[in-house]
Amino acid sequence: MMRRRLRAALLAGALATAGLMTVSATAPQAAIAGPQQIAAPEGARIATPDRSPVAAPDWSVALIDSTMARYSPSTIGGWSYPVGLYLYGQYLTYRRTHDARCLSYIKSYVDRFVKSDGTIDPSFNSLDSMQAGRLLTILHHETGQDRYRKAARKIRDRLTTYPRTADGGFWHADTSSRAHQLWADGVYMVNPFLVEYGKEFGDTTYANDEAAQQLYVYGSHLQVPSGLLKHAYDESKTASWADPRTGLAPEHWCRAVGWYSMAIVNVLDAIPVNHPRRDQLVSILRKLAVGLEKYQDPATGRWYQVIDKGDRSDNWTETSCSSMFTYALSRGVQQGYLDAHYAMVAQRGYRGVLAKISTGSDGRTRLTDISIGTSVGDYAYYVARTRATNDFHGLGAFLIMNEQLRGE
Repeated sequence: MMRRRLRAALLAGALATAGLMTVSATAPQAAIAGPQQIAAPEGARIATPDRSPVAAPDWSVALIDSTMARYSPSTIGGWSYPVGLYLYGQYLTYRRTHDARCLSYIKSYVDRFVKSDGTIDPSFNSLDSMQAGRLLTILHHETGQDRYRKAARKIRDRLTTYPRTADGGFWHADTSSRAHQLWADGVYMVNPFLVEYGKEFGDTTYANDEAAQQLYVYGSHLQVPSGLLKHAYDESKTASWADPRTGLAPEHWCRAVGWYSMAIVNVLDAIPVNHPRRDQLVSILRKLAVGLEKYQDPATGRWYQVIDKGDRSDNWTETSCSSMFTYALSRGVQQGYLDAHYAMVAQRGYRGVLAKISTGSDGRTRLTDISIGTSVGDYAYYVARTRATNDFHGLGAFLIMNEQLRGE
């Protein structure tokens, strides 16, 4: 207890120094080269006009500085999973750099929604609404303030009454339009939060079992023989997109599979080595890795918006899912879940994603070719989605990937 109080006191001082209650947009502070710089792996030596070698920029720091310059904690957006994903990536960078501005920014954002008594407004009637709950466990861990435990507990308690399929899978949302549906996206929205909640608050028995069960149930429905996962499954087989025989969506949308790939690695990292679901989850991940290697674009190292149809002229390589797959494969090798040769697949993916980041004439980062938020649809629907720049889906996935692979 004394240790936590000391840590909280030290953090409070650091946050005060960083201007916790008055965080404002500031200009990027990373050492970045001039306009439209071509990305290079961090730690690489690149030539300047006078031919003297310099280190490539710290892309995580540059991206965060640019994003904090564009948005304050009050203008970055509401309680949502894309913002939650981005701020989780920012937290990973904070853990490396110990830049108090990063953590104070996260706290200022969360405190817009969490009152001093721990009350939090969202009703958590969808899995999407739960993803930013990871920030609650982070802030409790960093500050020791009980308000964050109380807020996180609301999500934990909501799962007790949350609707499920007959075999226990959480519906994507508690609405008639999403009833009986499992979307691959959903496993990332709740299960990493769940295992982190269990560890932080001494609830690992429930949290680990539930998270592993969810990954297994979703995988058992969505994974096909190629190893890839379909975007979604409808137990009732009544959704407009559902195959009337299997209940499956028609396509392998890349970010949906990316969400699953990151979630399964996060859950494997959390559950004990003797967990009864562990071998099943490792098997799902290994089959998925086979499919990802098969469909990685050999020219760019990235993956296509519709993963297995890269031969179509209107398909395009998408940055957020490519970051997610790169992270999951690299982490899977590092943790011993995957064969070592997948490290090279991850390296190709990393180089491919780095080709999508640059700095503009304003000195701020630009991350391109990110699919905006997407529902379940057919091939034409996916390839027609807007290819955004600096969308939070891509920014967050990039940070998670870059913190895993930078310097390799």
